[in-house]
Amino acid sequence: MDKIRMLIAGEIVLSPEPGKTLKKWREIFQITQSELAKHLGISPSTISDYESNRRKSPGVKVIKRFVDAMFEIDAKRGSPIARNLSEEKEEQFFERRDFTQPIKVDEFVKLIDGKYVSKVEGVENDNIYGYTILDSLKIILDMPYEEFPKLYGGIPERAFIFLGVSTGRSPLVVIRVAPTKPKIVVLHNLNKVDPLAIKISQRIKIPIVTTNLDIDEIKKRLRI
Repeated sequence: MDKIRMLIAGEIVLSPEPGKTLKKWREIFQITQSELAKHLGISPSTISDYESNRRKSPGVKVIKRFVDAMFEIDAKRGSPIARNLSEEKEEQFFERRDFTQPIKVDEFVKLIDGKYVSKVEGVENDNIYGYTILDSLKIILDMPYEEFPKLYGGIPERAFIFLGVSTGRSPLVVIRVAPTKPKIVVLHNLNKVDPLAIKISQRIKIPIVTTNLDIDEIKKRLRI
């Protein structure tokens, strides 16, 4: 767990906007500014000032205190976020990346030259914190169902980018029955999406986007 703390602290320190990255992790841990401030013995306005860059960027020692506090608050809740973050990746099935700061769904769609084929009102302004690239067939045919939480890394507010899809139906069926769901689904190199996939998308309120942008270019553009 110490390694994960160091990685999070390092990401905040090295971020061009440490305040936004700090806010990202606070939201991932589902901790309010007031909760964090109370645990640290400081005012909520101090947290707000750091996150909005109104206060000088916190030093390494302060960031370590913030990170430790988030893990301590999480531990009081049974460590649900820490457990998910500590799980190993299964690279043969998927590739998972987190952003240094959250971006809006609409901004994400523009970055990947995406096109909505099923749009859900209101979701375009929601934050996403990363993405997971999935080999559609391997996930559906070979990945054990109990391993599915690893696709999220403890952060459900993310994009799922499916490769090797033929109609888009199977990924949406799997997502529909899964207990945790992504914020948006991207179907790569698919020009015509199955009507049932679109219907499921509307039912579970998860937009579908298609893109033909090269996957390496997508990764390059999403280095946020």
